[in-house]
Amino acid sequence: MTSGKRKTAVARATTRKGSGLYTINGTPVQIYPVPLLREKIMEPIVLAGEKANSIDIAVKVRGGGPTGQADASRTAIAKGIVKFLNDDTLEDAFRQYDRTMLVNDIRRKMPKKPAGRGARAKRQKSYR
Repeated sequence: MTSGKRKTAVARATTRKGSGLYTINGTPVQIYPVPLLREKIMEPIVLAGEKANSIDIAVKVRGGGPTGQADASRTAIAKGIVKFLNDDTLEDAFRQYDRTMLVNDIRRKMPKKPAGRGARAKRQKSYR
């Protein structure tokens, strides 16, 4: 059991021996609705190559939006592959490609400040 986090999205992945079936909330990754996010989720599977065809990963993801959930799922899948196969060269390859595959992205939304609509935006000042 591995997990991945991004913003408020939390993904939990269960890895077991199988035939290369990857699901997110019961839906196969290959038919994930957003094509760009589908590609992002598939990155660890593609990088692992033939090694990834011998395992099944079921991901349950909650919270956040579509992009946060995709990033959390991607991290959980990559961690699951590395942990199940216990392969240091694959772990190094993931780190070389993109560190956030194995390490949760700790960035969060900044809090709103006074005198503005958001974290950075301020009300415009007029002198005339």
